[in-house]
Amino acid sequence: MRLLHTSDWHLGQTLHNFDRAYEHACFLDWLVDTLVAEDIDVLLVAGDIFDNANPSAAAHRQLYRFLQQARARVPHLQVVVIAGNHDSPGRLEAPTPLLEAHGTIVVGNVARTAGGAIDVERLLVPLRRRDGTVAAWCLAIPFLRPGDVPRAVAEDAELGLDPYLHGTTLLYRQAFALAQSRATAGEAIIAMGHCHMVDGQSSQDSERRIVIGGTEALPATMFDPAVAYVALGHLHLAQRVGGHEHRRYCGSPLPLSFSEVGYQHQVLRIELDGPVTKSVTPLQVPRAVQLLRVPAQPAPLEEVIAALEALELPDAPQHQQPFLEVRVLLEGPEPGLRARIEAALNGKAVRLAKIEPTRRHATPENASEALSLDQLAQLQPDDIFRRLWTQRFGDDAPPEQLAAFAELSTALGGDAA
Repeated sequence: MRLLHTSDWHLGQTLHNFDRAYEHACFLDWLVDTLVAEDIDVLLVAGDIFDNANPSAAAHRQLYRFLQQARARVPHLQVVVIAGNHDSPGRLEAPTPLLEAHGTIVVGNVARTAGGAIDVERLLVPLRRRDGTVAAWCLAIPFLRPGDVPRAVAEDAELGLDPYLHGTTLLYRQAFALAQSRATAGEAIIAMGHCHMVDGQSSQDSERRIVIGGTEALPATMFDPAVAYVALGHLHLAQRVGGHEHRRYCGSPLPLSFSEVGYQHQVLRIELDGPVTKSVTPLQVPRAVQLLRVPAQPAPLEEVIAALEALELPDAPQHQQPFLEVRVLLEGPEPGLRARIEAALNGKAVRLAKIEPTRRHATPENASEALSLDQLAQLQPDDIFRRLWTQRFGDDAPPEQLAAFAELSTALGGDAA
């Protein structure tokens, strides 16, 4: 049996207010072609399908169009989807009857029985061969919120165990025990989750931290060694968990910040051989729209303007034009910075997404120590402005800036009166 592991699509995401529907469409079209070319039996989508809990109608259409095309091109395909921390569990599960009729299983919520116990049965998905027989079992566990985990028993609380960490571990073990009771010889057990594991490498600027009850990262020990493959979502960089070949984050298929300019995104193909994983193969996702950083390292403004003016880019429709981050090293304030950069880019087929200023200055030798609350209360607004300016730029505030601040203070004071 062949599985494909992907996650963190973030449909509906914008990059510095630029729409990315074209990039997502290109990825989903490529993914359908890949499912066909790689002869995939099961697609695992490990959460964060959408970028927010209230996605647009257009983002929904992209998802359902993909599922329809995937099923049409690969009639035997099974799709298992779990909710991530960006997703609305209820919204994701709403079309379940329609999706299940077309081979897609969605697990957004952790349901409970009438007695309050977790319905572990609902988290267990059989993965079937093309002849309908079961080849593997998938523990489909969505992003867990505090109310989703088993309630800590009194003995656990007395031992000082973190209720979220311990409850998450307990839930995975309960699901594994159920799968193990169902699996016969030759049937693999797959675990799928959306969480931050200990020592997981985050992508700068593109991930939302998950901290619940002081617990940010979960230990790899919550996965039983007999689990054939662990398919994780949440971290946007592909990586092994705890050095284990068969415990993986596949990463996001699109770059979600400029920190990923030089990073190659991917999905993972998993080949099962009976109860074990035979191989894990990265499949590189082509980048439909390029990200540019000019210059590669922050440089003085005049050098940056020259580099921008020298940019040669082919003509392209706006939705295909590269995104640009401009990195400039400033000695002090530069009120006309954006206007100068936009002028240098005039007529070029590029979208200015971000200006990243870095300020270079030495801390004054006479920089004052932190003020007490009593000392701070005695300062006038213009005194605070002067101090902050010196801390930030390493020099006295120029007269025109002081005059502008005084005018603003007067206007605000007049409104307050």
